Amino acid sequence: MVTSDALHTQREHADYFLGRRAHYIAIVKGNQKNLRKQLKSLPWKEIPLQGRTRGIGHGRSEIRRIKVATVNNLLFPGARQVVQIKRRRTCRKTGKTTIATVYAVTSLTAEQATPAQLAQLIRGHWKIEALHHVRDTTFAEDASQLRTGNTPRAMASWRNLAVGALRLSGAKNIAAGARRNARDARRPLALLGLG
Repeated sequence: MVTSDALHTQREHADYFLGRRAHYIAIVKGNQKNLRKQLKSLPWKEIPLQGRTRGIGHGRSEIRRIKVATVNNLLFPGARQVVQIKRRRTCRKTGKTTIATVYAVTSLTAEQATPAQLAQLIRGHWKIEALHHVRDTTFAEDASQLRTGNTPRAMASWRNLAVGALRLSGAKNIAAGARRNARDARRPLALLGLG
């Protein structure tokens, strides 16, 4: 099972996964204009609501509503279901509310994945994206000049270790935690239980 953001929502990628007997869930945004247009034009008002979750975090409350439909003739290889998630976010400080609609396609059939399971897979992907965001904003990963051999993967592993160790220690702000640990060479070792 492979989840991807809109950057990897490419027909070639779907063909690759399907050719290896893997399934996918792919977020659909503006880089796939015709597919997004096709998804938006589906009769969503006639499709019943199949799930609703509430969450609080990052200074906002959020309600996520999910609808799923089975499809056969979509402009994407192997697509068997489409997903619409409406997110209603309210900033707890300002009270401002925003509503965003997210579309996704999946090769999983209705028998293979329920709406609740699809919602969980998509939320899981966003958690991975959040880790990538932290790695890039805190450690400037996207600007790294290390591009040969296994070095990029090794550095990503070290960054993941740092983020995980800081979170386990209770750090709410990874950048602040990294700066604090950089001030004293004994702190990172103690954080890892080595000092």
